[in-house]
Amino acid sequence: MVDLKQEISRTTYPGRGIVIGLTADGKKAACAYFIMGRSENSRNRVFVEDGEGIRTQAFDPSKMEDPSLIIYAPVRVLGNSTIVTNGDQTDTVYDLMKEGKTFEQALRTREFEPDAPNYTPRISGIMNVENGKYDFSMSILKSNNGDPSSCQRFTYSYENPKAGEGFFIHTYMKDANPLPSYEGEPTLVNIEGDIDTFTNNVWNALNEDNKVSLFTRFIDIETGKYETRIINKNK
Repeated sequence: MVDLKQEISRTTYPGRGIVIGLTADGKKAACAYFIMGRSENSRNRVFVEDGEGIRTQAFDPSKMEDPSLIIYAPVRVLGNSTIVTNGDQTDTVYDLMKEGKTFEQALRTREFEPDAPNYTPRISGIMNVENGKYDFSMSILKSNNGDPSSCQRFTYSYENPKAGEGFFIHTYMKDANPLPSYEGEPTLVNIEGDIDTFTNNVWNALNEDNKVSLFTRFIDIETGKYETRIINKNK
């Protein structure tokens, strides 16, 4: 296990990231999703609540250049499942699971983003909380080391997660041109404190120049009730 704050701050540009795990007291499913940006268009965003989930929207609509790939619903809730992704594949998972498909089957209809030369990976997670039971899965769809002719698909499923443990996956290994895709399994990290401590730990670890918005949620495993925090750099 590595320290979540240190892992997030290890690079100035991890891109977009998902953390999912279980609180130290073993009572709450924990999740974080953050976005970062290097361009003015990417930085011109905020998270806003949308039903039980959230969506991105332009902070200054007059400066929005291209809404594709940056305006989407990162978080949606379907029954006892909370879906979190870095793109419009949130809707794909939601719609196809509603039809009876699985998380993994839904993502087989998608691939990495068409933003050459980066071919940004699509990262996704799902948290299933029902009657005191909790499991989650994470996925990454990425190009074959920058070759768009080949899509690599990885799904990681976690049953009976341990208290105080979480897993962290993000889009880029470091800040470079082109941006190198995330490599390896989701990183085992610590989940500590209440939701405000967790939120502040993630937000403060993100690079000050590049961070844009953060969403966190704790879900009570017994009741299904949840708490949410949203931090936007643009105010």
